[in-house]
Amino acid sequence: MTGKTALIAGATGLVGGFVLKRLLASPDYGAVIAVTRRSLGISHPKLTELVTDFEHLEEAIARTGAKADDAFCALGTTIRKAGSQPAFARIDLDYVAAFARAAKAAGATRFLLVSAIGAAPDSRVFYSRIKGQAEQAVGALGFGATHIFRPGLIFGERNERRPAEAAMMAAMPALNLLLVGSLDIYRGIPADTIAAAMVAAAARPASGRQIHTYRSMIELASGRPADE
Repeated sequence: MTGKTALIAGATGLVGGFVLKRLLASPDYGAVIAVTRRSLGISHPKLTELVTDFEHLEEAIARTGAKADDAFCALGTTIRKAGSQPAFARIDLDYVAAFARAAKAAGATRFLLVSAIGAAPDSRVFYSRIKGQAEQAVGALGFGATHIFRPGLIFGERNERRPAEAAMMAAMPALNLLLVGSLDIYRGIPADTIAAAMVAAAARPASGRQIHTYRSMIELASGRPADE
């Protein structure tokens, strides 16, 4: 089987599920290794599942001897779902950093991370601070290219109920019309658009640290400049 090998974590989530579908459909990839805590329940000739306890994620990936070209990370939860701030940080920072280290050890030269708008390692907002620290941890590993995707509200059907988020999504199409100019980074964006942007970014020869917000994600996903 020819083509690149992709390593992905977070494929059971909203954005990660779309990334996985796009990787499997892409002629650029001959193999996709999905690191997950539970089976994806799908079969595909390109797909290899690595079901493991994420407390031992690095060791599990190393044991396979897998080699990768590109690594896609869509790991993430909410503080409410995690149950506490430390539990949230464990997933959104520690697991992300562990996956990045494992990807680097597996030979990946590109790392593509779903973060969040407002991410900053010194933010006073806990959520934004953890997201920023995760970006920082990934950046410190020195991948040839690190692509950071910072969406605002993400549109899509989730498995769990999030009433407040559902209300925001209902209002977001109207709000998006008001978020113009420098405010467009806060616009809501469909999960599959983020996924399309990630796969498109991995096909580009960019190097160094690349930050993608609403407009650049739309451009990457569509292959053309976003409408004003």
